[in-house]
Amino acid sequence: MPPAWRGAAVLLALLALAQASPAAAQLPFDASADTQALQSVGWRGFLDAKSMLEELLALVLATALGALIAFHPMTPRTVDTLQEAELPKVYIMYALVGAVVGVTVLQYGIVVGLVIFGLGGLMRFRTDVDSARDTGRLIVVTLVGLICGLNLPHFAVLAAVFAYILIFFLDAYPICRIVVKELPSSKITAAAEAYRIALGQLDCKILSERKHYAKPRVDIVFRAPRDATPDILHAELWRRIAIDVRGELDWEVD
Repeated sequence: MPPAWRGAAVLLALLALAQASPAAAQLPFDASADTQALQSVGWRGFLDAKSMLEELLALVLATALGALIAFHPMTPRTVDTLQEAELPKVYIMYALVGAVVGVTVLQYGIVVGLVIFGLGGLMRFRTDVDSARDTGRLIVVTLVGLICGLNLPHFAVLAAVFAYILIFFLDAYPICRIVVKELPSSKITAAAEAYRIALGQLDCKILSERKHYAKPRVDIVFRAPRDATPDILHAELWRRIAIDVRGELDWEVD
């Protein structure tokens, strides 16, 4: 069987088993009842202010607890690469994903859980995303589409708006990595200090700095200010760094 269909096959098998098994009648859920409950919600869900408030609070709590772990004081000590610097954002996004799945399954039944399980199988075999951050967004938008298809537009809108606002804050200060190359071997330490001071003057927060004496080069991972762009930072660094410690810059922005 092609990998693209494995997740769907697992989903169909689970649904058939849930309906045909003799033990199904003894389980504390009824798949058909769950489906009817989903069909009965629809656009009327926007009128249920209490339910929407509870769902919003669940998303907020999950995000806050995810941020508590993601931005642990010990985390910056282990940052060496751009990907590791982006991990706190990924943790928060995955906490949001968990909250969306949990609220949907808890309030609207086990059928949703089976659908999510099968959808996860399809994504596992067919999705190739380089960035962990983009993978988190992919899962969020997939769940939003799934919730729309489950006739829960109020929760889909709530989750999408919440994710939109969260991404706006998480990506307000982009993570950048510069590689300063073609430095004289005797100037590596001086160059690292010069670039560190210049980036600090530009309101950049240094997350990681590594000197490579064999190359020779300097790698710096930092968080840029809100309105900065690589072109602006590049021009400012070129202007501020003395010629004797100035190197060629390679940029990577996430």
